[in-house]
Amino acid sequence: MSSLSDAEVIGRSLGESEAFGLIYDRHAATLLRFLGRRVGARIAEGLVGELFRIAFERRKTFDASRTSALPWLYGIGSNLLLKHRRGEARRLRASARMAASREATDRRASAAALDARVLFPRVADAIEKLPDDEREALLLFAWEDLSYQSVAEALDLPIGTVRSRLHRARARLRELLEPKGKRKDRSR
Repeated sequence: MSSLSDAEVIGRSLGESEAFGLIYDRHAATLLRFLGRRVGARIAEGLVGELFRIAFERRKTFDASRTSALPWLYGIGSNLLLKHRRGEARRLRASARMAASREATDRRASAAALDARVLFPRVADAIEKLPDDEREALLLFAWEDLSYQSVAEALDLPIGTVRSRLHRARARLRELLEPKGKRKDRSR
């Protein structure tokens, strides 16, 4: 069966569901790398499972004129990434609202805490605008309190890459959070 095209395997899987396992065997590693580059290894593993569950359920809709299922699978993966990112953005905004409401209930909040309450929604929006790889490294470092080494292990990256991503993320956040019109002249 390994000499069959993806279209033929998917067609066969309509009658023999276990045949779809060959599609997984052929493409799972490629899709895991694709997703892992976007959201990190741990999240990517869960997304790959979800991707193949969706593909299996939708296999009747696969265009049999295509010999390879990989572009179709990439499309499903891209949609899962968008869904994941929207969910992450909702969680960031919810965290911002929770932080703001906690501070509002504390009548003895210091001036710094009040500033933080006002700033946190802007920070959450700025974090949402970061590229996926930078955002993931930043959130693991800042919110999960992982060391550079632990972030590197979690994302399966060299520690130098983690340092670079965190440096770029911090620089982009500073840029995104600077008040309009108060940009520093960086040409000096």
